[in-house]
Amino acid sequence: MLVGELSRRTGVSARSLRYYEAQGLLEARRGANGYRSYDEDAIASVRKIRALLRAGLSTDVIRQVLPCARGEQPEFDWCADLRAILDGELTDLDEQIEALRRSRGTLVGLLAER
Repeated sequence: MLVGELSRRTGVSARSLRYYEAQGLLEARRGANGYRSYDEDAIASVRKIRALLRAGLSTDVIRQVLPCARGEQPEFDWCADLRAILDGELTDLDEQIEALRRSRGTLVGLLAER
């Protein structure tokens, strides 16, 4: 299927699909005319990528964990290093949340002075 059809079937813009391909997350073949052509399994791959993006993972991390993902939600086959990668991402998120809490507290303090 061409990029436009994959876009329609997944609800993801063609621009995003090309970005996923450039990031090594999605594979496309090129026809003689230079057009991208995707297999049917690209639909499930795009849905996995979107779910992992919603979880806050970067495309670099998704590239590492995507081979272990199955299903569209996705679920994981616990490949080597997968737990360490996801634990590291969770730690990073916790640190960002704490930094935001501190910033919020500071801002609340500034507003209370008025």
